[in-house]
Order: sequence, then structure tokens, then C-alpha cells
Amino acid sequence: MERSLDAQVSQAVEAWLRWVPRWAPATHRGRVAPCRRCLGSPILSAAGIGAGVPHGVQHGLSTRIKAIIDQAVAEYTMRNLPMLQAELDQQADRNRSRGYRPSEGLDPEYEGMPLDPDPVPGAPFLFTVAGLADEAAAELPPLPPLSDEAKAALRQEVALADEYANMVGREICGMLLAHRLDVQGAISRYVEPQIEAMLAELSQALDSPFDPDAP
Repeated sequence: MERSLDAQVSQAVEAWLRWVPRWAPATHRGRVAPCRRCLGSPILSAAGIGAGVPHGVQHGLSTRIKAIIDQAVAEYTMRNLPMLQAELDQQADRNRSRGYRPSEGLDPEYEGMPLDPDPVPGAPFLFTVAGLADEAAAELPPLPPLSDEAKAALRQEVALADEYANMVGREICGMLLAHRLDVQGAISRYVEPQIEAMLAELSQALDSPFDPDAP
């Protein structure tokens, strides 16, 4: 028997709660481009994660919840949207033929994140992971063209899939309200002390910028 949506949400939150104690602030430069998955996400708002929470902490939960929505939409598409399903099957077969797929099989905390760090001015990369992936994709033959009628029908099915995804997302937002205290408690216990320690260290460095004993 398939797990209920509420059970899947609970298990996703529990998995995130087990991961949060292992989170640590990133030591590299912050990225310039915002994460479209997390910025202004109603999922995160429903879970009680504010915009001031570090992005890595946000991303770990939003990605887990997105996987639930994606699975629900995939099942809905398979049952009700034959043209979209056929198109997705062709795309999946095409992707499987690629020899290099660096964005697949990642942990939820890294899924959907950029494959490469931001470039440093004056220090170009010899190669990038994203570039290698693009080269592998470019070697594949294109998908067969669609007629105008097929394109119109496909657009209609895509709209239905989007509508269903939004419906599932709204339902999950309601379910996440029951987990807000646990989520916020984990942030208070494991995340905020590390941020406060970083701020204290930064403040000390700014107060004594020329301290010869500073590391």
C-alpha cells in the first residue's frame, strides 16, 4: 500500500531533522544567484523556516518536499496525461543514454544546487562540471518534432500537471504546519548557535583588524 501524503511529509521532515545536526556553515564564498527553489518558497514558510535561515538548511528541506510533489505529479501524469507521459519517457530514455550525468543520485542537500562554484575574475576554470555535462547532452540526437496539434495538446497536459502540482503543494503546506515547532526547535538548537559564533568571531576581527596575535 502506498504511503499517504501526510506520512511522506512526516518522514521527509524527520529525515531533515536527523540531518540538521550535521550542518555546518559553508567555508567558501556565497553564491550570487539566488536559489529559485527556496527563494520565497511557501513550503519553507509553512514549515517555519524564515528567509534569514542559511540557504543550505532551507535547501535540505525544500528538496525533500519537492521530491514528494514530483512523485505525486509523476503518478498523476502516468494515469491521466498520456501525451506528456510519452514525452517524458522519450526524454528519460535520451538522458539515460548520456555517459555523464553529474546531477543525478545526489543527496537532497545538494540536489538542484549549481554543479560548479562561481568563477573568480581573472582565474578562469580549465573546465567545469556543467560544461562537461552540456557536452555530453549535445552529442545526443534531438527528440522527434511535434505537429502543431500535438504541441497544443501537450501544452494543455503540462498545464494540468502544473495545476495538480500546485494543489499537492498547497495540501503539503497545510501538513507542514504541524511540524513547525520541531523545525524551529532544530534551527534554534543546531543552526543559530553556529551563526552567532560566526558573527562573534567576525565582530572580534573587525574590532582588532591589526592585532598581531590574530590568526
